Amino acid sequence: MSADAKAVAPLRPIDVVGLCGSLRSASLNGMALRLAGQSMPAAMTLDVVDWRDIPPFNADVLAHAIPAPVEALRDRIRRADAILIATPEYNFSIPGMLKNMLDWVSRGTDQPLRHKPVAILSAAPGPVGGARVQYELRKVLLFMDAMVLSKPEVFIAHAASKFGPDGACIDETTRRFVTDQMAAFRHWIDQVDLMLQPR
Repeated sequence: MSADAKAVAPLRPIDVVGLCGSLRSASLNGMALRLAGQSMPAAMTLDVVDWRDIPPFNADVLAHAIPAPVEALRDRIRRADAILIATPEYNFSIPGMLKNMLDWVSRGTDQPLRHKPVAILSAAPGPVGGARVQYELRKVLLFMDAMVLSKPEVFIAHAASKFGPDGACIDETTRRFVTDQMAAFRHWIDQVDLMLQPR
């Protein structure tokens, strides 16, 4: 059989959970997440999860039981092939609600982010594009044993000018950067899968 006649194997479907570090309905990072979903290679799908019902972390509550919204999020992360986080930068660091959510997710006898491929991007109104929050977030995810994509980094600076009133990206350079990151993310997910296979 010739090479042209051989059937091309279909791409493995990749289920990506999207987490936005801002709960604001018109969040620039929510727009960035949607852009990433539109920019993903074939067979990758993005499910942006609403986690606003996660309560403030309280060890007394944990001692009784993990709250249902936390357990539901942990289960969704566990079932996903990968995680994509888009977050603003608050006071040079991680938004409090996002850090709180990660603290909850990390509790329990298992760790749903352990060995999970993760990519990060950030959008901010200032000139740095949220670079500092990404470095802070990487430290947290490292401790949680997540497999974080190192490059390419995406910092969307002056983000309000990069998206239109409908939330669509109007900047081709931003679109290209995000598309390149999503292609690298697909490759990273496959590489992590290979690394974790029994030998």
